[in-house]
Amino acid sequence: MDPSRVEEDPDGPVRITVSPLDRPPLPDIGAQRDKLRPTGQTQEPVESPKIEDTKRNEDVEDAPVRRNPLYNTPSTVSFIGFGSDNQLKRKTLRKRGGGGTEKDRQTSAFSSTYSLDSDIDDDDADKISKDEITLMFATHEKIPKKDFRHEYEASRDVDSFFSMVALELDITETSLHGIVVKMVEGLLKEEPECSAEHALSALFTHDSVHHFNRTVQGTSQTEYGSVDYDQSWICAFASMKNLRKRQVSIARLNHPRNLGETSQEIRFIIIVLAPCEEKTTRSALETARTFSTLLHEPEVRQELLDCRDKVEFMNLLRLVELKYSKVEEAGACAEDIGSTESLASFEKPEDRQGCPIGKGVWNDIKRRAPLYFSDFKDGLVGRHTLHKLISATVFLYFACLLPSIAFGTLNSRNTHGKIDVRKVILAQTLGGLIYAMFSGQPLIILQTTAPLALYTKIIYEMAHSLHVDFLPMFGCVGLWSSGFVLLYALVGANRIMKYTTRCVEEIFALFIATTKVAAAIESLIHDFQENIGPECGQNVTTSEGYGNGDVSVGCQLDKALLHLLLLLGTVAVGLMLYNSVHSPYLDAKKREFLADYSLPVSVILNSFIGVYVFSMVGLQRFDVQTGPLFELVELGSLTSTAVVTSMGLGFCLSLLFFMDQNITAAIVNSPAHKLKKSSAYNLDLLVIGIINGILSVFGLPWLHGTLPHSPLHVRALADVEDRVDQGRLYSIIVRVRETRLAAVLSHIFIGLSLLLLPSPLNYITEPVLNGLFIFFALISFSGNQFYERLVLILTEQSAYPPNHYIRHVPLAKIHLFTFCQVLQLAVLCGLGLSAMPYLEMIFPIVLLALLPIRHRLMPLLIDPKYIRALDAAHTDNH
Repeated sequence: MDPSRVEEDPDGPVRITVSPLDRPPLPDIGAQRDKLRPTGQTQEPVESPKIEDTKRNEDVEDAPVRRNPLYNTPSTVSFIGFGSDNQLKRKTLRKRGGGGTEKDRQTSAFSSTYSLDSDIDDDDADKISKDEITLMFATHEKIPKKDFRHEYEASRDVDSFFSMVALELDITETSLHGIVVKMVEGLLKEEPECSAEHALSALFTHDSVHHFNRTVQGTSQTEYGSVDYDQSWICAFASMKNLRKRQVSIARLNHPRNLGETSQEIRFIIIVLAPCEEKTTRSALETARTFSTLLHEPEVRQELLDCRDKVEFMNLLRLVELKYSKVEEAGACAEDIGSTESLASFEKPEDRQGCPIGKGVWNDIKRRAPLYFSDFKDGLVGRHTLHKLISATVFLYFACLLPSIAFGTLNSRNTHGKIDVRKVILAQTLGGLIYAMFSGQPLIILQTTAPLALYTKIIYEMAHSLHVDFLPMFGCVGLWSSGFVLLYALVGANRIMKYTTRCVEEIFALFIATTKVAAAIESLIHDFQENIGPECGQNVTTSEGYGNGDVSVGCQLDKALLHLLLLLGTVAVGLMLYNSVHSPYLDAKKREFLADYSLPVSVILNSFIGVYVFSMVGLQRFDVQTGPLFELVELGSLTSTAVVTSMGLGFCLSLLFFMDQNITAAIVNSPAHKLKKSSAYNLDLLVIGIINGILSVFGLPWLHGTLPHSPLHVRALADVEDRVDQGRLYSIIVRVRETRLAAVLSHIFIGLSLLLLPSPLNYITEPVLNGLFIFFALISFSGNQFYERLVLILTEQSAYPPNHYIRHVPLAKIHLFTFCQVLQLAVLCGLGLSAMPYLEMIFPIVLLALLPIRHRLMPLLIDPKYIRALDAAHTDNH
């Protein structure tokens, strides 16, 4: 048969028949344009393009080469367009010649020219090219199969399909358009606001080109490494605006149909339509995943082909769904155990052998000692390691020094100068250096915190009521608490922390963030009351005349407003630079540089604005006491009553150290951080006890592991990658440089900062420090699942992120779990932020009580399998 033969149907499209034995070459584009160009015009010769002979069709400007899907051979192409008389005409490219010598044929696989059999001019030819050739964008993305055991919506999708019975068996239609029209008309019977035309427009890419817009198909890898499509079934899905509920239709064709390049033997077609406003887990894509998973196995499809009626077909689908949903009890028990112990191995197997006293500490030392040299080397060797080390050191310097100034000012006010800024900075230097050099997990950062400042205030008031000096009683309480902490470390009390799950950790992390925000807002309110409150006029000391009378300087609105301006400015600049890694500006290295130095830049900039730009306002600076830094406390001056009282206070304080230190260590050692070196919880707790014992002897404030500085330290030393899941951008940690150098260097610089007192460190004013607290609180929300679920309450369901718990847990159960956490957080905030400071003494006990609440009470309200999904360990599941 002549390969250039073209059969024309007056009432239909051109049908082209090509013999596979004679493979037509590529049309000579230049020859066609020369023929179409009017007489008298010349054109430079155009070289015929070289086109690789691939499996897919390739479009070439005016004369695309269409492939015969049966033999994978190129076909001639006919255009349909408008002529000069505005009448629709058919223009067919016909083969003109053989196309050159044998050498030319070998040089170019497709070399020949075609003539256009129609009386058209240049304008018509250009119109044909523009109107009939369209560009098609295609993207391929691997999606996971539906997990019927954990994704609760999977079974609901199947139940919904059974309720509407949208099943078509043995369809005899031969065209894709006819098959889809029949399926869609059956789906939209109860959707008066949606028409079949709208559905077809959503399903197909073009009105005249019947090609599915979005599809799901099974694929496998061939032995040659290429992708092989499962061409016996296809699932097409789309979202529609006026649809009231999801619609699913399954069609089984009477005979295999050739519906395209990757769909040449189709027997099953699945159509999924979903409203645009549907939540993420009920979207068109998620529903398509469900039914694609049901039909992806060849054995299942073969059995479905043998079904004689709809009842048998539906029963078989139900059996398949039950098979995928089956969960063995042993597996469920294993998951339950894993959920409590996978987070952080507080109890190693070797810790259970031999004498329990000191066994855990000794095993931690044996595990970490061989890695001690690498703890320093890893901070110097590797790609971008020095840059990360410098940026982490600068970050820790500001992140530890500035809160020390803030809490030093607070302690100085609460103790009337007994513990001031200098002593807090000295304690931070000594404690931080000792912990960085001798701890088991040097990535943890120690600091004095707001609860410790409140404890210090309680001790001061008790010492005053017992008529004893503050510093001796403060030292006695610290020594008692250190003794209890050392006892906890030696007997391996950390084993109880294996029941600490993500639920408890995130409640505590959000509580710490709340206390920071509350402290900043309290300071702002106090400044407003002092400067523009009803009693500010009573603080008038001078008056100045300005012609119209005296103007009071007691009420100073400018100071209050500048406080608010600098607070918000510190937060805004810090967050803008910290989040610059996700911005489109600059390149990746510069954005990362800005994010690494966001904290120092924000602090220095706003301090400069407050001190120099608004120098006429005269913001108050913190005072620095004079006197010796190292002075042993006189414990012998205490009465027996004071010693016994100190023991009670020391026990409660030791519980605070125990919980705070271990929760911080568990978050740092979470699987999401991908740390390679072993944890050492017992050794870390032992070092904490020794550090606070030394500090107590000299009347210096205590320290323990703190949030969010510790996980931020990990992130500062990490390489991070951005990932996209269904249009959602999230970051994961690839690797972390587990080094002691950043903490050692930063605390050396903090110690040298004592030489910068009072000036220029007192240029960092209180508004900037308050903005710093809010900045730390806000950046700690990132990755906190508790906070993310709080935001879901105010989020439209269609905008829900594709998180693992959204797929696995019903929405009502998610909100109930979040509500339980909110109640526990409210209790902690009520105690920690109470106006009665003595309630702070029972705060550690309440914090410890969160463990039985999570494992005993919450399973009575929520199915344990849902709790396991919501309370999973920190991983890359975003």
